[in-house]
Amino acid sequence: MARGLELRAYQEEVVERALRGDNTIIWLPTGSGKTRAAVYVAQKHLETTRGAKVVVLVNKVHLVVQLYTKEFEPHLGRDYILVAVSGDTREKDFFGPVLKDSHVVICTAQILYNAMTSMEESKHVELSDITLLIIDECHNTHKESVYNKVMECYVEKKLKRELPLPQILGLTASPGTGGAKTLEKAVDHVLEICANLDSSIVSTKNYVSELKEKVPRPVKTFDIVEKRLKDPLRDHLKRMMEMIHEYMNVPPDLNLRESGTQEYEADVVILEQYGVRQNNRLLAQCALHLRQYNDALLINSTLRMMDAYRCLEEFYIDKLTPAIDGTDIFLQGLFQENQVELQKLARDSRYENPKMGMLETTLLEQFGPNVKSKGILFSKTRKSIYCLKDWVINNKALQEAGVKAAILTGAGPGNTHMTQQKQADTIRDFRKDKVNLLISTSVAEEGLDIPECNLVVRYGLLTNEIAQLQAGGRARAKESRYSVVADKGGKEVRRELTNECLEKLSIEAIAKVQDMSTPAFRTKITELQKQAVIWRKITEAGKREKSGRHAAASVQLLCRNCLKVVACGSDIKLLDGEHYVNVNPDFKSYYTVGGEVMIGKSFEDWEPGRTVNCSTCNKDWGFEMKYKKRALLPNVAIRKLALVTPEGRTTVKKWKDVPFTVEDFSLEKYCQDNFPDMFD
Repeated sequence: MARGLELRAYQEEVVERALRGDNTIIWLPTGSGKTRAAVYVAQKHLETTRGAKVVVLVNKVHLVVQLYTKEFEPHLGRDYILVAVSGDTREKDFFGPVLKDSHVVICTAQILYNAMTSMEESKHVELSDITLLIIDECHNTHKESVYNKVMECYVEKKLKRELPLPQILGLTASPGTGGAKTLEKAVDHVLEICANLDSSIVSTKNYVSELKEKVPRPVKTFDIVEKRLKDPLRDHLKRMMEMIHEYMNVPPDLNLRESGTQEYEADVVILEQYGVRQNNRLLAQCALHLRQYNDALLINSTLRMMDAYRCLEEFYIDKLTPAIDGTDIFLQGLFQENQVELQKLARDSRYENPKMGMLETTLLEQFGPNVKSKGILFSKTRKSIYCLKDWVINNKALQEAGVKAAILTGAGPGNTHMTQQKQADTIRDFRKDKVNLLISTSVAEEGLDIPECNLVVRYGLLTNEIAQLQAGGRARAKESRYSVVADKGGKEVRRELTNECLEKLSIEAIAKVQDMSTPAFRTKITELQKQAVIWRKITEAGKREKSGRHAAASVQLLCRNCLKVVACGSDIKLLDGEHYVNVNPDFKSYYTVGGEVMIGKSFEDWEPGRTVNCSTCNKDWGFEMKYKKRALLPNVAIRKLALVTPEGRTTVKKWKDVPFTVEDFSLEKYCQDNFPDMFD
């Protein structure tokens, strides 16, 4: 047994097949010790397999260090060489030698996939170099996920009998139903996950009672509030939206659903795209502003009225640029004319959101001056969790009850993201009781090593059954509480109840799959794998055809805000396989630069420069990249631009979807074009 590592009976049961060398998915609830079971399998594999190489994949950067320091290194570090590799470490650039010189490598799936597809000897690895591949949160192995890209390579090699291949060990709290509403479709989804991982799914059968004792389910409560009888701020915002509707004259074939809903947001997104395609700036700009008003309505229904007002105010402060046309004059004027009244309504405490009162009551039932509690408050957006923290800090009753709140969001660049170090510091403070309430987005639902809580609150959330199950799994203390704060008859309650049904459906589907005979299961898995390969080839061929539909020089790029032509498709080059940059020196005349961009980590060949904005309308486009300390390259987001092709105008979300081929960046050619004196 691994040094100092003992398994519970249910863990010993679920690792049996993996210890025999079978590809398996371990299905156990959050907090039951799936990772500890994986460490045990890894240790036995290292003991019994000649030249063993174990790679542990995670889907979030912060989990690399967590799994290394909390799970694998304490039990395996004395006898084996372990390395944690992420985008922040130099080892990513020498992944091949790192794997060769190590016994266990823990990394993000993207790091492994980059190494598998790299042509550089120092980075390249083959799947055959690995003997055991452990995939954390493996229910994410589907569609376009990086997990699935890694496993697509595996499956193709398997079907071609290109051996050897690593043993697969997947870990999940729930494979979900994939959106299925019937048992037959749910079974299909579970089989698809099994096929993608080339694995069977195992769970405890003989020690269910021990598992339930170890991982008790929290008591679930629906804390329901009556809707506001009067909501003057909402009514005023809706009247302003109606004025915009009348001004823009919505096309009859584009129906806008009820404002203040996610459906309305989807409608105005389509309307903005339609306006851009039709060269109708009036429609496009009105749609953008309507989306902000709709955001304010959504915030008003969930948070404080003043939060809703500030959301709108911040948008118009950012929009304080010279008006391009009458549309800008109308939209900016409409807000300015109503600003004082909106502010007045937002400050009228008679009409404050009753959900905030219910949230206060829910928290006060668990927290008190002499009560030791730990809780997580889940909300949908980064904006909402910052508003909730401000509310907690300024709430006298919560402060007297000893509530010490901190924010936990995903890692990344930007003001609303957290660095990995800040994440780790926040969780450490939570563990040491310096903080007793985490206010978090979905980042805390999955994977993070967060101590046992006696309260989980889901506030204004609409998620799937996997996210709901994982959030509930955070309330692991005995007699813990799982609260859903929602409006009476609201969507949140309906979604929670639906998710409970889907969770049961997923359990039934897994049981059906587990009851299949081994020959029938293997036949079905191979059939699904062959279908997936064929479908992928067809899809890739379609993408290649689409990307080559037009010559790059025949496509113009427009600022999506002012619709001014600013570049040509042939100006864009692909740098290091992931950055789309404009190499035309004349592009400088179309943008202005702002402040320095702070990303919070370093890169091998480049560093961020200043922000890039449209010189006509000040629309933010992206930022400059300083490449190899020589080339200054504007890195522009395609979602901030529109395209004019020989077939007409269009918009895309990602550069990989543009209808022309983007050539690779050449530093030599860039220097010839920009510094001709260097070659004299």
